[in-house]
Amino acid sequence: MRKTDYAFWSFLLMTGLAGATTVLNVTQTYSATPSPNSELYRQLDLFGDVLERVRSDYVEKPDDTLLIENAINGMLTSLDPHSAYLSPKHFRDMQVQTRGEFGGLGIEVTMENGVIKIVSPIDDTPASKAGLMANDLITHLDNEQISGLTLEQAVEKMRGPVNTPITLTIVRKGRDDPFDVKVTRDVIRINAVKSRVEGDVAYIKVSTFNEQTHTNMVKAIETLNKEIGPNIKGYVIDLRNNPGGLLDQAIAVSDDFLERGAIVLTKGRNNEETQRANARAGDVTDGKKVAVLINGGSASASEIVAGALQDHKRATVIGTRSFGKGSVQTIIPLGANGAIRLTTARYFTPSNRSIQAKGIDPDIVIEEEIPDDIKAKLGAEKPRGEASLRGHLKNPDGSDKEASKDGEMVKEKEEVSGSSSYVAKEPDKDTQLQYALSFLRGTAKEPPSAATTPATPAPAATPDAGTTPAPAATPDATPDTKTSPN
Repeated sequence: MRKTDYAFWSFLLMTGLAGATTVLNVTQTYSATPSPNSELYRQLDLFGDVLERVRSDYVEKPDDTLLIENAINGMLTSLDPHSAYLSPKHFRDMQVQTRGEFGGLGIEVTMENGVIKIVSPIDDTPASKAGLMANDLITHLDNEQISGLTLEQAVEKMRGPVNTPITLTIVRKGRDDPFDVKVTRDVIRINAVKSRVEGDVAYIKVSTFNEQTHTNMVKAIETLNKEIGPNIKGYVIDLRNNPGGLLDQAIAVSDDFLERGAIVLTKGRNNEETQRANARAGDVTDGKKVAVLINGGSASASEIVAGALQDHKRATVIGTRSFGKGSVQTIIPLGANGAIRLTTARYFTPSNRSIQAKGIDPDIVIEEEIPDDIKAKLGAEKPRGEASLRGHLKNPDGSDKEASKDGEMVKEKEEVSGSSSYVAKEPDKDTQLQYALSFLRGTAKEPPSAATTPATPAPAATPDAGTTPAPAATPDATPDTKTSPN
């Protein structure tokens, strides 16, 4: 019962002692002027009644903290697939992910047969300096068995304060007996940008948008420009399977290629909450050709970049339709109780189009060639996009509403199937990458299955001086990954 309820009933009891007439008058006055939130309070009373009944009558004694956390999370997840409650631990993990640095060893790991398998050590980190190798198996941490731990629990144990040691027990192919390796934790920075020279083309892979992405992007472009020299043909920006990240980083990366004009618009519940981010003068590529690769795994922040460069005709988008996550989540801290991730706005490309539950359609559609063995594993399973998620926000253009066609009412349905997120590991077998390279070199042939889609023209460019400031950095939902850096 609420404090206001206790006060009210105490008042009734006291006035009842003085006389029944007084009680009746107070009750009538209360009923005549109900609180605007009276229905909400009634529902909260219902929640309290159910909570007490579960605590007192459930077959086993429940954990009160888990009951409340799950109730809060249920409320948030019922709004849309991307709103959620973050426990203190999950909040810390999210901060590590978006900050892009933490105290750890510098290895990318996965779980295999109950032990931790090293996917790869990160260059110039304690793990690589200690001689750890890809495919090494970690069986013990400080002489405690890993068996029974989840991947997340094992990663949590390997992370820790800088300059603190940890002993790993390693099983390595070619060695008969396990051996111990002592590693001292250091600051590990997750490089969201990887780059390489592809002949006369600069290739840049952006895997996520954390606090380091923009800085690392600029450094990668500067390095590649020096390596390739003045005969550089252009740049491939690979956003495939990039699940998103920080909004301000998506804006900064888009700005790297634009001289002026809108980058993204975010619109909240009320008109006064609309914000517009604009580009500033300066193109780090000096106007060279740019090809952006997207697929069904490109979501949110990566769709902002692809949409902005497409609308301004600054880049040619190649690949398959993106995931279609067109909403912005704001992280609202709750002190020692973690945080909530709440959807607070939709975003729109410079030409005012929403990609929510639709995605970005590439200018040139190139399907990645999937090997037969992987096709057999996938079977009849269709790729999933935002529109296939239960409770997803509808696209504000009203495409999911009834419309009239030839005098009859028909139901227009949003596209529910996503596109493939498969990418070949070997560059020479990567169909989309190879087409992008030939496109930049001017040697591309018309793809047999391509359906070219002209980019929507951008609105007239506007100067950046005196424009509305860009929205504050707000992390968005990031899908789970199969490997974890630590």
